[in-house]
Amino acid sequence: MNEPGSHIIKDIFTTDNAALESTALKIFSFQYNHNIIYRQFCDILKIKPADVQRIENIPFLPIQFFKTHQVITGQFAPQIVFESSGTTGSVNSRHFVKDTGLYEENFLHGFEKFYGNVAGYCIIGLLPSYLERGSSSLVYMVNHLIKRSGHPLSGFYLYEHEKLQQTLFQNEANGQPAILIGVTYALLDFAEKFPMQLKHTMVMETGGMKGRREELMREEVHQLLQKQLGIKEVHSEYGMTELLSQAYSLGGGIFKPGNSIKILLRTEDDPFDVNASVPADKKFITGAINIIDLANIYSCSFIATDDMGKLYADGSFEVLGRLDNSDIRGCGLMIL
Repeated sequence: MNEPGSHIIKDIFTTDNAALESTALKIFSFQYNHNIIYRQFCDILKIKPADVQRIENIPFLPIQFFKTHQVITGQFAPQIVFESSGTTGSVNSRHFVKDTGLYEENFLHGFEKFYGNVAGYCIIGLLPSYLERGSSSLVYMVNHLIKRSGHPLSGFYLYEHEKLQQTLFQNEANGQPAILIGVTYALLDFAEKFPMQLKHTMVMETGGMKGRREELMREEVHQLLQKQLGIKEVHSEYGMTELLSQAYSLGGGIFKPGNSIKILLRTEDDPFDVNASVPADKKFITGAINIIDLANIYSCSFIATDDMGKLYADGSFEVLGRLDNSDIRGCGLMIL
């Protein structure tokens, strides 16, 4: 007998917007029937699958639920539990993952859509705070990319900046394409100590000062990295503990989603006023970011984040910052 939801998995790696929306509606019905927390949330809002004909009508679960509830679809023993980072005393989000193989297949699809075969790269991870925590979905992803790359110099660097410098020099001397994936504060620390001119290495920042440095605007971070490392563009990855899909920016902070993810925007003061596209008479719209993540089929695929964003007509987007009093807003949604 097929497991619940198995008939939908083949549709996750979709190829166009119409197929994504059709799959999203199937997943909504599936999660309403098999995710207790999500169903209770929908019932409080008096929304049932028969009422939802368009993705804008789907209820988006406030991301704070991942801090307070076990958000799962069906019953299973998780293969892994990802946990968000947080300050001392804070409550971290937890994502119970049924199938790590699905996660691996999905993030590999997403990565190779933008960067091609990972086997052509040396993959270097500069993610000290994530490595120290040990339950990071980002570390899991980068570790898998390191293994898939097969390059002898691929690997993680904790605080070994001199060793990292030598690795980058060696790759540059050999003309080896490389991707340096780092948390923002660690990239800035390294770039300040070891300025260089990189011609064959892409630098990808994943966000986050983690209280280690003064918070800077994205433009300031990118300008510093460009100056110190001699690069034209700074790439970025947009993902989070609660998701199994990512979006990537190849420069300028403009993100493009992979095939299994779609960005919608909600009005900041009305969580039920959701837009899936930009009106024909506008170049962009702004609002709070809602995410459809098809790969989150055994968790929740419809998440209302705490991020503010700008959505463009082609589906690309920018992240403008965090909502003010996001925890308060989330709690308000929970007790509707």
